Amino acid sequence: KQRDCQALTDVAQAVGMVDAAIIATPTTTHLIAARPFIEAGKPVLIEKPFTDDPEAGQALIDLAEKLGTSVQVGHTERFNSASLAMRKYDIHPKFIEAHRISPYTFRSADVGVVLDMMIHDIDLVGMLVGSEVVDIQAVGVNVIGQSEDICNARLQYANGCVVNLTASRLAIKTERKMRIFSEQAYLSVDYGKNCGVVITKEKNLDMIQMAREMNVDDIAELAQSVDFKDLITVEEIVPDASADPLTRQAEAFGRTVMEGVPPICSASDGLVAVRIASDIVRGVQGHRWDGKESPRAGLDIIRK
Repeated sequence: KQRDCQALTDVAQAVGMVDAAIIATPTTTHLIAARPFIEAGKPVLIEKPFTDDPEAGQALIDLAEKLGTSVQVGHTERFNSASLAMRKYDIHPKFIEAHRISPYTFRSADVGVVLDMMIHDIDLVGMLVGSEVVDIQAVGVNVIGQSEDICNARLQYANGCVVNLTASRLAIKTERKMRIFSEQAYLSVDYGKNCGVVITKEKNLDMIQMAREMNVDDIAELAQSVDFKDLITVEEIVPDASADPLTRQAEAFGRTVMEGVPPICSASDGLVAVRIASDIVRGVQGHRWDGKESPRAGLDIIRK
């Protein structure tokens, strides 16, 4: 009533009424909700995560490719002002650390914290690193739901980059931060506060090189005349706050529908994130807390 929209009880009823569709249903229903629109050739924007498992995601991709239907995945953090501002810096990450924590909202209870929250950072770091994951180590626990509520994962990529991800929906505060270490710069981004900082060393490369070649005693003497802050350049990341991420995402989807512009986050991108997330969850489930002899594995550590 608020938006003067018609409510329907069957997805199939909506197919003939629209030119495109946004699938914002529980993750476990994405496949069945999106399929009728894709079969009818109607472009779809599917909120993150793309699907709840890789098989469902691959099934949607195969169907969309067969029928030539456009599919965009709603990884909204790609449209975050801080994320967009960060991309102007030419960096090649060597190590990334991300924290995404919040109190329990009692939403998205059909999936664990990896598919609910960590998936954002999985997608972002994949975009930044531009390489394939070759090794995953993960640990997590469930407290309220049947799936993991807290998770830490360490990802190693083929190009050598290492990523440490932490996600929790049992925190007493909300925090969405990412720190990126590269040869070119150090970036710290706060997605929640929509701000960040970039630290580079170009300001006094000669002085830094000289310090590298000094012995310990000489460096101690150098400290008497040089302030570390004078060796680096600190720049504030100034995001464009003219629009929120959801608005930018919807506008991008509109251009895909009306102008045929390729999706900013494709179905293939979404599937990559889901595959990595699934591997992380398997790592959580396979972790043994008390050594190889213990029957207590994976999530089974919370007991009455």
